[in-house]
Amino acid sequence: MLEQPPVPSESEIDPSYAFDEPAPRTSPRSIMLSAGMLASAVLLAVLIVLPAPYAVNSPGPTRNVLGEHDGTPLIEIKGAETFPTTGELRLTTVSGTGGPGFPSSIRDVIGGWVSATSVVVPVETLYPPDASQDEINKSNNAEMVSSQENATVAALTELGYEVPATLTVAGTVEGSDAHGKIEKGDVIVSIDGVTVPDYTTLLDHLAGVDPGSTITLKVNRDGQPVDVPIVTGTKPDGTAQIGIFIDPTFDYPVDVKISIEDIGGPSAGTMFALGIVDKMTPQDETGGKNVAGTGTIDVNGDVGPIGGIQQKMPGALRDGATWFLAPSSNCNEVVGHVPEGLRVVKISTLHEAREAVTAIGAGKGDDLATCTS
Repeated sequence: MLEQPPVPSESEIDPSYAFDEPAPRTSPRSIMLSAGMLASAVLLAVLIVLPAPYAVNSPGPTRNVLGEHDGTPLIEIKGAETFPTTGELRLTTVSGTGGPGFPSSIRDVIGGWVSATSVVVPVETLYPPDASQDEINKSNNAEMVSSQENATVAALTELGYEVPATLTVAGTVEGSDAHGKIEKGDVIVSIDGVTVPDYTTLLDHLAGVDPGSTITLKVNRDGQPVDVPIVTGTKPDGTAQIGIFIDPTFDYPVDVKISIEDIGGPSAGTMFALGIVDKMTPQDETGGKNVAGTGTIDVNGDVGPIGGIQQKMPGALRDGATWFLAPSSNCNEVVGHVPEGLRVVKISTLHEAREAVTAIGAGKGDDLATCTS
């Protein structure tokens, strides 16, 4: 026999499920509050991705110029004996947003403000307002190619090689005495009767000229020699200048190939030159140490200032470097911003940089000059 379940008394029935009650009506105030919160969330999401008129620079990747990247050696040398190395020489870079094609978002800017290793500046302080992404890329690539040429010439000269060059005039400085006298396409033959077989000879001669004095430049113009007297001007460092732009074509005694992608600008020149020197000398200059650095370089081996050094130093430390070579002309930006664990040495020439790396490799780096010594 089947038994019927007991019927609960009225007092046992839970009214929360026993009876359907009408849901409370949403008040206009609640609707307005919800709509406002939704609109704020949408607005915030839009603001996060909208471009901001600021550039954000942060520590970028580093590359060991003595090693490989994606299976390709950064420096390959043919026509001369090379030697193994045990340490690292790291070029340093800056990663940035805010340029044409890579706008900074509000999120990028806020992240830059709270980061101890990033800097946020108005975009117009770094990029011309009318420059396109293609123009900036071409400029950066051209500067990188030029820095590689300068590094190769400076390194080979440091090692005792002669690097002949054809010095072709690419233009003149408006307002200089050379403007209107020297023509584009002229090839420099001599200066004050001194034959100019390479760029270094020209620079060495100018170093002994007093600014404002007259030099005689012999050029080859349309196959004919022409003597041109020129009153020299003054460079910012107080030395004499002719007032011409030169497009040199070098005749390298050694085949040096530098392979680097996705990095532009001239600031890796000093590290490229050090890498060439290290590979071509039997002495293992680095001695197993990890040395990073930066600095432009000219064919005469002079190291010049760069931008973003306050981002490059922490990037070097992040990638294992314990020493950093900084251009002496950047010392005002170095002092007070050296990350703990990194030793910074100031340099002004390739020869000084080479001696510094050799001292570091030999464990004698503590006596090297710093930006505060």
